[in-house]
Amino acid sequence: MNKSIRSRVIMGAALALTASTVLTACGGGDSSSAEAKADGTASATPAAAVKNPLVATFDGGLYILDGESLKLAKAIELPGFNRVNPAGDEDHVIVSTDSGFRVLNATGQSLTDIEYKGAKPGHVVRHAGKTVLFTDGTGEVNVFDPADLGSGKKPEGRTYTSAEAHHGVAIELANGELLSTLGTEEKRTGALVLDENNKEIARNENCPGVHGEAAAENEAVAVGCEDGILIYKQGEFTKIEAPDDYGRIGNQAGSDTSPILLGDYKTDPEAELERPTRVSLVDTEKKKLRLVDLGTSYSFRSLARGPHGEALVLGTDGAIHVIDQNSGEIEKKIPAVGEWQEPLDWQQARPTLFVRDHTAYVSDPGKKALHAIDLDTGKKTASVTLPESTNELSGVVAGH
Repeated sequence: MNKSIRSRVIMGAALALTASTVLTACGGGDSSSAEAKADGTASATPAAAVKNPLVATFDGGLYILDGESLKLAKAIELPGFNRVNPAGDEDHVIVSTDSGFRVLNATGQSLTDIEYKGAKPGHVVRHAGKTVLFTDGTGEVNVFDPADLGSGKKPEGRTYTSAEAHHGVAIELANGELLSTLGTEEKRTGALVLDENNKEIARNENCPGVHGEAAAENEAVAVGCEDGILIYKQGEFTKIEAPDDYGRIGNQAGSDTSPILLGDYKTDPEAELERPTRVSLVDTEKKKLRLVDLGTSYSFRSLARGPHGEALVLGTDGAIHVIDQNSGEIEKKIPAVGEWQEPLDWQQARPTLFVRDHTAYVSDPGKKALHAIDLDTGKKTASVTLPESTNELSGVVAGH
């Protein structure tokens, strides 16, 4: 999108907001936050707080929406390909930009001055009250308490730098142990675990192509491999082999209420883009892997967990497939959007699933739409049409 068009989009959004109903204030917001101008800088006038905000990216910026009504509260100009993840509190979202991780006060509708600079900002992980950032271009890991973001200053926290930069991920456990992936730009091999003083206490390099992470009940932490999944629990690594020679589990979704992890599952290493129809369910207690055929394909932005630990997958048939995580049975299919196909370029927009409590939020880029769906009833509770198609979708999530 060129600059003049982008400016008109943001101006149009601002005019529409002027005529709309004033949004209800939400407790816990940063009272010192100032309203963001189109370029994300602060102006003197404080913005009305947004209730349980969602954040969606579009070509050249960010949309901030009310989490209940889905009304568009703010459009912020931010060039480049941006990604969004919950920061771990009730106000903030982490934005991965061209220059590093930036912190957005979504409740206050303003980009803060907090930034973790570095090339290729990658995974953002929340676990046990800590948020962990992994910068692929430097191998640097930053750990902080998201509750400290409310001060408006960069939190004091733990840092660790990988032996070599790579596309990685890290997670800090409740006891202070830090699990971080191993690899180089050319090859990724496994993970290591550090104690509170960053001294290595465990290592496993039997996880080719290591990618992604998730945590299950009783703090079983897993990273995906090209031939299964690697689990770290109570000081020990365990490898669960895939039933195929090449059985890649690169993206996972965990739940604190279930020992079962949901993962994708791909079997063709030569495919330009494999569109799998099976997902994996990994029992971290019994150390077993089960495959479930959905009868439809999905993308890496399709996986989530429900409030009762159920596995959720947004299929290209347009439905949210609700899977009993224990039996592997597909309990129901909730209509969400129309049929779609995953694009070849991973940065291109496609329907995306984001779940918070009992609500599933699903984007429909082809129609510039966004829907809120009650997972218990399967009913749509709100929908909105936005000025531009959205790409990534996230929001604030506290206490998870």
